[in-house]
Amino acid sequence: MAESQDHRKLPRRRGPALNSAIFEAVRAEIAESGYAGLTMDSVAERARASKASLYRRWPGRAALVLDAAYDAMPGPASAPDTGSLREDALAVMRHAARQLDGTVGLAIRGLLGEALQNPAVAAEIREYARGNAGKVMLTIIKQAVARGECDPALATDRTVEAGPALLRQRFIFSSMPIDDNYLVQVVDEVVLPLLGLSPPGVRGQKPNRT
Repeated sequence: MAESQDHRKLPRRRGPALNSAIFEAVRAEIAESGYAGLTMDSVAERARASKASLYRRWPGRAALVLDAAYDAMPGPASAPDTGSLREDALAVMRHAARQLDGTVGLAIRGLLGEALQNPAVAAEIREYARGNAGKVMLTIIKQAVARGECDPALATDRTVEAGPALLRQRFIFSSMPIDDNYLVQVVDEVVLPLLGLSPPGVRGQKPNRT
């Protein structure tokens, strides 16, 4: 890593442009050195930003990494709308799985590991968590309700969170892969039935117990 940069010679960026450069630097640092090797200094150097600009926005590494992970993942505004709740749910789950298989997954594993050892980091994560997966699922369920595809009374907090919760459980606690077969099972055997829908091909099949 080069010596500290003279902030007077750094590019003048503000708002979204600066945040985007910082988030890209965070993800590049994690891909190159892992979560453990990431520092605020290394991010500032790679992003060509002052370290002070990082600390004005984030109290520490955990909050910064969490925001960089969210930046790479879809939010409610980018929720799919295929005209089918099943296809929308599969699209959301597949995109999340791809992110977890890459740099975002490395970031989240690092955050969780540090949070287990440091209560201050755990508090930082709770403060900066957004619950994006649940918000995206709620958006596509509301779209399905508007189409008359499912009963709004069934769109409870538990049914909205079921798919993302199973994905997190598989990612954190299981050595099994998050492959497309698993995602289809989660959508067809859990998400849709909880919302009162009968997915194609489920009747007459024995549940997969892997």
